[in-house]
Amino acid sequence: MATDDKPAVSIKDMLKREPILSSGHRMCAGCAAPTVVKLMGMALRGPTIVCENTGCLEVATTIYPYTAWKIPWIHVAFENAAAVASGVIEATKVMHSKGRYEHEHVDVIAIGGDGSSFDIGFGAISGAMERGHDMVYMCYDNGAYQNTGIQRSGGTFMGQETTTSWAGSKIPGKLERKKPLAEIIAAHRIPYVATVEPYNYRDFIGKFRKALEVEGPAFIHAFSPCPRGWRSPTGESMSLSKLAVETGLHPLYEVIDGEEWILSGPSKRLKELKPVDEYFKTQGQFKHLFKPEWEDFRKSIQEQVTHDWELLKKKCGVD
Repeated sequence: MATDDKPAVSIKDMLKREPILSSGHRMCAGCAAPTVVKLMGMALRGPTIVCENTGCLEVATTIYPYTAWKIPWIHVAFENAAAVASGVIEATKVMHSKGRYEHEHVDVIAIGGDGSSFDIGFGAISGAMERGHDMVYMCYDNGAYQNTGIQRSGGTFMGQETTTSWAGSKIPGKLERKKPLAEIIAAHRIPYVATVEPYNYRDFIGKFRKALEVEGPAFIHAFSPCPRGWRSPTGESMSLSKLAVETGLHPLYEVIDGEEWILSGPSKRLKELKPVDEYFKTQGQFKHLFKPEWEDFRKSIQEQVTHDWELLKKKCGVD
C-alpha cells in the first residue's frame, strides 16, 4: 500500500462529519479519549461495528441504560475485544453469504486502553493479527489502568508514578521502560501500523482512513492524555499530545507490511528533540523526578528516549 495514496473523500470533508459519540457522556474533563474517538469517527467510510474492551472509555460512555455511541457497538471483557471482533467479521461473512446482511462490506474496529492492549489482551490482539482478520485495532494509550485505580501498565513510562509504582525515597516511580507495542505489532508483518495523537488531527484522520482501506489487519496506537491520572491541567491535553511528539516520547510514524518504516507529520520535520524534562515538568506524576536524588535516573530516561529516536530514524532511513 502506498502511503501517499489520497482517500476518495478529502480530510477537509471528513472534518465536517457529525461525531459518533453524543454529547453528555461522562468522560472526565480534559480527557483526550473522546477526541480520539471523534477523529476516528471522521475517518469512517461506511457501515461500522465497534468492539470495545472494558476501560475508561467504555465505562463512561455506556452507563446502563444509556449509551453515547451512535453506531453499532459492543462491550466485551478487558482482554478480548480483538477476539470478539474476529468473530464479528466471520459472522458478517456468513450472514452475507446467506443473503441475510444488506451491506456488501462492514468495517470492524476493536478498541482498548493501554492496560487491555499492552497487557491483558495482548494475546488476543496478536492472534487476530496473525490470523489476518480484516479489522482495525486501536489502542488509546493513557499510560496506566486509569479506570481501575491508576495502576501501572506496560504502557506506563519509566519514572511515572502510579498507585502500583510509587515514587518515594527508594524507588523513583516505574523502573521499567515502556513496552514498544506498535513495533511489536509491526513485527507481525501486518499491512499497516501507525502511531497517532489528537493534536495533529489531520495526521490522525488520514492514518485511520488508511488503516480502514488496507486489506487485512491494521493497528493504530493513539496517545491519549489523562488529567486525572497524570495530575495535569484539564486544558492542557492537546499541548501534552504535541509535546509528547516533540520530545520523542510518542513519535509519529507508519509501518507498511512490517518492512517500510516512515516518519510522518511533525516527526518527519523534527530536526532535534525537545528535552523530556519539558514534558515531565507539566505533570504531577513526574514531579518527584526533579528531586536531587533522582537526577541521574531522569538523565537515563533522556538517554533512552534519544537512543530510541535515533534507532527509529535509522529504520525510517532518515539521517
